[in-house]
Parts: sequence; structure tokens; C-alpha cells
Amino acid sequence: MSSSTEPLGAPRQPTLGADTRRDLSDAPFLLAARGRRPLRLPVWFMRQAGRSLPEYRRLRAGVDMLGACFDADLLTEITLQPVRRHGVDAAILFSDIVVPLRAAGVDVEISSGVGPVVRSPVRTRSDVDQLPELHTEQVDPVAGGVRALVGALGDTPLIGFAGAPFTLASYLVEGGPSKNHERTKALMHADPELWHRLMDKLAVMAVTFLRAQLAAGADAVQLFDSWAGALSERDYRRFVLPHSSKVFAGIADAGVPGIHFGVGTGELLPAMRQAGADVVGVDWRVPLDDAARRMSPGGEDPPVVQGNLDPALLLASWPVVEDEVRRIVEEGRAAAGHVFNLGHGVLPDADPTVLTRIVELVHGLRP
Repeated sequence: MSSSTEPLGAPRQPTLGADTRRDLSDAPFLLAARGRRPLRLPVWFMRQAGRSLPEYRRLRAGVDMLGACFDADLLTEITLQPVRRHGVDAAILFSDIVVPLRAAGVDVEISSGVGPVVRSPVRTRSDVDQLPELHTEQVDPVAGGVRALVGALGDTPLIGFAGAPFTLASYLVEGGPSKNHERTKALMHADPELWHRLMDKLAVMAVTFLRAQLAAGADAVQLFDSWAGALSERDYRRFVLPHSSKVFAGIADAGVPGIHFGVGTGELLPAMRQAGADVVGVDWRVPLDDAARRMSPGGEDPPVVQGNLDPALLLASWPVVEDEVRRIVEEGRAAAGHVFNLGHGVLPDADPTVLTRIVELVHGLRP
């Protein structure tokens, strides 16, 4: 991010350049993400690193989630596991959206069965002012894991990721997961100036975290806005879009594909695309051809899409899964490019052999 766009007092960002990454210009995932047609349709799965894999559970035994995220050796091995097992076309860095918060000094824990819990919620001007900045050296273990992965992945691209400002803000304001996001919505409407101040800080934090991963060699990034679907399009455009755009602008000089994903965001897809991502992730609620039309009503400049098999169907019989995969691949042809994925993350009870079969099926279909 150039100094002309860097806010006063923002942490110094690492310089990015093409020499920090491998030459994977022919990788199917990267070709599809740039709107080209690779020889095979690429596939990877959100939350493929962990959860359903028995080897992951053995490795994580006795290690808390955030502890694993800050252990370079552990996060490297966990990230590699699904690549070895499934033959996916991209690895996704094993991490969590609250990692930069924890690294910066926010007292946040991941409670089993609950999710991220913030000990002291951020709800006042003083709270926002005291929110610490993230500095690159605070995520050195993550960057070390990325460098190790770049050396171990061969010709498989590595996707780095971060939580989007709105989803991080929601956790901070609510103090943890929320069904209605009532405190978050109340703050954004009651004190817009304070809300934008909080979101700007979180956008800078996300940029810092992503740039650390990119400087270490990540080949693409995904911005997760897990809770954005709780908003109307009007509120999204007013209170969220400028800050998500700031994140993508802050990593644009890396020259790598950026993916933007949220859950329940069917009504937000056109606005989410405008944030500046190359690829828009679509959950299972909207068919990919419909999503492409929503993001390009006149058919000009069609989007690249990612998705969107319902994760729950991984627990169904194989004929059901196969039919859904074939349908989704066919619907994805309406877009400029398609990266096959789930509509959200792998469920813990999913059978890993089903994921492997999906990869084999997708690779066998005409892209």
C-alpha cells in the first residue's frame, strides 16, 4: 500500500513483488481465478485444512486452536494434509479470522462449541481508541508457516486469508458470535463516525495481516465476511463496502487473485463484487448462473465465481452428491471463470473420502 493511501500512524507495510512468489502461471486455480479456462476445473474446499480429517484431530490433540495457528510447524502440516489426501488445486492457510486480533493484543479466545469470545467488547469511543494496531512482526509465526508451505507445496498454489472488517467488528462489538448482531447494528446507526473509525482500524489490520502472508509467498488471498449476510444492501454499501474495498486496494500491488466470500449474501453479491475482488464466493442459496446474472445484469464483464455445493450434502449418498456436483459445474459455465468449492466450510462429520471423490469427479468434467 503506497504512502499516499496509508492512514496517518498506520503500521509500515512490507513491500511486495513478483519475486516473493513461485511462477505458477499455469496452475488451474490461478487461471480460473483470472477468468481464463484451464484444462481442468479447479477445486478446493473451505475449511479443508482440519475438522473432518482424522490426521488433523490426532495432530491437534491437546493443542488449542489459536495455539496451533501461531505454531509455524503445526499450521504448515495441517495446511498440507488435505492437499496430500484429496489432491485439491489449492491449499488454504490454516488460521482463523481472529488471529490478527490476538496477535495485536486483543484478549480473544476460541471457546469450544461457541467460537471466538472477546473478554472486553469494543463499544465506546475509548474502546475503539484503545484497540491496538497490528504490526507485521506480531504475525511472524504465520509468515514462517507460509514460507515453509511455499517450499513444500510444489506447483499447488497457497491461499492466504483474513477476516473482513465487518465480521471482525461484529465479534468485537458483540463479544462473540451473535444471531441478530443487534449491538453491532445499533452502533453503526447510532454513531456512524465511531463505526467507520472502528472499521478503518480493522481494515488496516486486515491489510497488514494479508501483506505479511503475501510477502512470505502466498499466491492468492480470500477475505471472509462471514456475517455480512445479516445486513441489507443499503447498509452494506454505507457501512461496510468502503472498508472491504480498502482491504483489496491495500493488497492490489501484489498482483494476485483476491476472493471475497460471505454467507447469506445473495442480495449483496453485486456490492461485494464492487469491493475489488477478482473472484466472488457464492454460498449454496443462490445458483451460480443466477449469481453471475446478478453481478452482471447486462451480461457484460461477467464475474468469476467460486462455489457452491451445500456442505450438508457431504453427508448424503454419493448419487445425490454427484448429481449436485454436475449441476453446479454446469451452472458455473455462465460465469467468466469457476472455482469449484463448497458454499461454506467442510462440516466436522463429513466423510473425507467423499471430498476426495468430488475432486476426482470435478477434474474429470469438461471445464
